[in-house]
Amino acid sequence: MIQLQQNSSTLVIVIHEIYGINQHIQDFCEFISKQGMDVICPDLLEKGSAFDYSQEEAAYHHFIGNIGFEEPSETIKSILSTYRPQYKRIVIIGFSVGATIAWLCSDDERVDGVIGYYGSRIRNFLEVTPLCPTMLFFPEEESSFQVDEVIAMLERKPIDIQKYSGKHGFSDPYSSSFHRESANETRARIIGFLEEI
Repeated sequence: MIQLQQNSSTLVIVIHEIYGINQHIQDFCEFISKQGMDVICPDLLEKGSAFDYSQEEAAYHHFIGNIGFEEPSETIKSILSTYRPQYKRIVIIGFSVGATIAWLCSDDERVDGVIGYYGSRIRNFLEVTPLCPTMLFFPEEESSFQVDEVIAMLERKPIDIQKYSGKHGFSDPYSSSFHRESANETRARIIGFLEEI
């Protein structure tokens, strides 16, 4: 688990991808901390180390087969129970499967904001209606589903949806899918979102 303290009244819970807490997630937590926020990033894999990008298939099967979405959602809700009394605001930011977990927590009244990067599995949980400001970032290209179809279904809900140039993983500078412009634009949107709430 990563915990970074800034004595802030805002806590940001970061939820990693299938790979676990890798360098990208560590760097992102540092980025949020530098905005003056407290940060927690639980290790949902509980294996002590992250998967390498070359192990994508193994990481995916490990997550879907051994972890899933229900247990991590309960882990996040347990964190909410523990930390809610200490903070004025709690925001959840998730990447890929982490974005889907964040989405599943968006209807929890203890959450003040949700941001999701390329949460492709959100399409399986369209019954969720967020109770807090929610912003979703999708890439133009996804190999597993039609981005525009999912966006069209989500646009019926009170959420902010943005589509950016690039593929799944565009915000990760260690990924072959990294798209610098889109990564910078989304980080600027995050800063604005955190300031607004």
